[in-house]
Amino acid sequence: MSARSSLPADVAAFVVGLLFAGGLVLGGMTQPAKVIAFLDVAGGAWDPSLAFVMGGAILVHAPVYALVARRRSQPAFDARFHIPQRQDITVPLLAGSGLFGIGWGLGGYCPGPALVSLPTLGLEALTFVGAMTVGMLLHHLITRPKTSAASSSPAPRGADA
Repeated sequence: MSARSSLPADVAAFVVGLLFAGGLVLGGMTQPAKVIAFLDVAGGAWDPSLAFVMGGAILVHAPVYALVARRRSQPAFDARFHIPQRQDITVPLLAGSGLFGIGWGLGGYCPGPALVSLPTLGLEALTFVGAMTVGMLLHHLITRPKTSAASSSPAPRGADA
């Protein structure tokens, strides 16, 4: 995309991000105690209200997704839709899902609500986002492709002829 056409995409992304953040705040997803109470099914303090938040999000998303997928061959600000194609269950998928669940259960945050909560400068949000950032950096360092000396050196003269 050219620099000229990226402004509408950036504005649209910003507006959608604000809408999403507002929904997280209104739905109570930025309150760790509420999230932990939702996850406490067997402890006697279960709060099912977040199930209604998630259900409401699905009820809005599902028909809009179906409508857009049926009527548009490409998104408004990109060359194609970026829909995951893989359906296999892998060790990294299971490990990442487990770490996500552990972090959500212990901290009461998942990444979106934690980022939305950052402006409050609350210790919980700052700690969670800091730990999440360290985890993402470690993942990047561990999983980045290894480059060998042979692949990083220039090709010999005449090799491309």
